[in-house]
Amino acid sequence: MTATVETNPPRALEIGASVVPLLALAVFINYVDRGNLATAAPLIKDELKLSNTQIGVLLSAFFWSYTPSQLLAGWLAERINAYRTLAIGLALWSVATAATSLASGFVALFGLRLLLGLGESAAFPCSSKLLAHHLPSEKLGAANGLIGAGLALGPAVGTLAGGLIMAAAGWRPAFLIFGLVSAIWLWPWLTTTRSASRHADEPTHDRAPSFLEILRHREAWGACLGHFASNYSFYFVVTWLPLYLVKARGLTMSEMAQVGGLIYLVYAASSMATGAICDRWMRAGGSANLVRKSTVIASHVLVGASLTTCAFGDAKISVAGLFVAAVAFGINTPTIYAIGQTLAGPRAAGKWVGLQNCAGNSAGILGPIITGVVVDRTGEFFWAFIIAAGIGLTGVVGWGLVIRKVAPVQWRPGRC
Repeated sequence: MTATVETNPPRALEIGASVVPLLALAVFINYVDRGNLATAAPLIKDELKLSNTQIGVLLSAFFWSYTPSQLLAGWLAERINAYRTLAIGLALWSVATAATSLASGFVALFGLRLLLGLGESAAFPCSSKLLAHHLPSEKLGAANGLIGAGLALGPAVGTLAGGLIMAAAGWRPAFLIFGLVSAIWLWPWLTTTRSASRHADEPTHDRAPSFLEILRHREAWGACLGHFASNYSFYFVVTWLPLYLVKARGLTMSEMAQVGGLIYLVYAASSMATGAICDRWMRAGGSANLVRKSTVIASHVLVGASLTTCAFGDAKISVAGLFVAAVAFGINTPTIYAIGQTLAGPRAAGKWVGLQNCAGNSAGILGPIITGVVVDRTGEFFWAFIIAAGIGLTGVVGWGLVIRKVAPVQWRPGRC
């Protein structure tokens, strides 16, 4: 098989400095908007008289469209370019967020969560395509760390600001405000990337490999398994944290907002620090394989240990365990995307991460429903934490064993 040598064009590197912060901001907005329902869950549950299982279905519904749409987003990132695909996605999810303020029942909320998932599916395939295109491997850690900080700060702001707004004015005004504010991002993005988007439309003979060709590599399967394990434990915390703190630990909405916000701030700091440390390690001579694998395996072990501690501990120990889990999520987030981007290279990063994220986010479909059913049947969160910890540990197999080496996959020239 003939390998293609992939490099980052000088023009791409020149505009990377402006693209990366806007990508991080888009991911920040993404997680503010997707997390609002979890923050509002205690209020919505009481107002609409919903069961824990129904809340679980609503939290899961987002992923019913978000997960398969990863493949569509990865394809569109190649077809109409990643700049344009991301703009369309953000416009769509802003509308869905604002419209949620008008929902009057379970069915309406369910439909809007599906629409939100469709729009938000553009974020990671597009951002990974652009990072792989703009940056060399030894700079992917810090860039993904910044995006990981956006990912963490989104729930932090959504939980803190959203929780305080909801406590003062109710949940409906919060959705309207966040939806309208989200749409503002489109202006700097379209202004900054206009010329780059036109350049990306130019014909190329070096097209991306197909999804089928990607799946012929065992590394893709390892990344999918590892991402699923990571996301199950992460989404368990993201989707159920507000309801857990309020209903199981007795915090008020304001107290929940403060504790939840601090947890996500720890996550953001951990993500940025991990990205920077990994890049420095690689510049000092560490291979991508050693750096990425060591980091991601450590994160999964720490997640399993911290969530198990939450299951057995009292209120104070459980909250402490959640803070440790936040550190672990911060270690994990920049690494799993850097691994995918490194394996895929600039040609295939959009489709690869779309496929990887599709498999990973199937955990978002299953996890909230499983947790809701388990909590309804047992009356507590103990087994929900144990399940999340156990699944989180399986990521060691995917990243550590199935993926033989974190190094660029060799694609056949012109494959599409």
